[in-house]
Amino acid sequence: MDSITPEEFGNSLKEIRLRKHFSLRQVSQQSKTDGKPAISPSYWSLVERGERNIPKVDTLVRMAKGLRITREEILNLAGLSSANKSINSQSSDNKKHYYDLTEKDEKSIDKELEDMMNGLDSKHSLSFFQNGQELSDQDKELLKASMRQTLELSKQLAKRKFTPKKYRNGEE
Repeated sequence: MDSITPEEFGNSLKEIRLRKHFSLRQVSQQSKTDGKPAISPSYWSLVERGERNIPKVDTLVRMAKGLRITREEILNLAGLSSANKSINSQSSDNKKHYYDLTEKDEKSIDKELEDMMNGLDSKHSLSFFQNGQELSDQDKELLKASMRQTLELSKQLAKRKFTPKKYRNGEE
């Protein structure tokens, strides 16, 4: 391992999570893999604050899944050398799929979400859910997180459905 401190690693994780507008609960839920439970939000928070050592490779891979970044990206953040990157290279948990969201997809979702959130402040917005009262900041954040997940899922499902077979890299 290079000389990456737990604090530096945690700050990098938190920066990525916030840039992607994920809550601790979201990355926790997204970190669940077949046969392995989700990484708890409390553990995730301890790692982000540098109060835990840099996790082992299998946990890092699950964290990458939670953040929706590649295995290589998280191993780089953790300061693992390229020799260590080959450990468990057969793992398909973070294999790129044709339906994975690209940076362009993320930007599109961000723009669409921003437009939706701006629409909440208009007179004809979702305020009717609150009997004409304005939504609280907390309610807006929860709604935003829910809409983000919905937009991401719908974009992935559309990619699965409409990507021509010749671009699917042998996946079905």
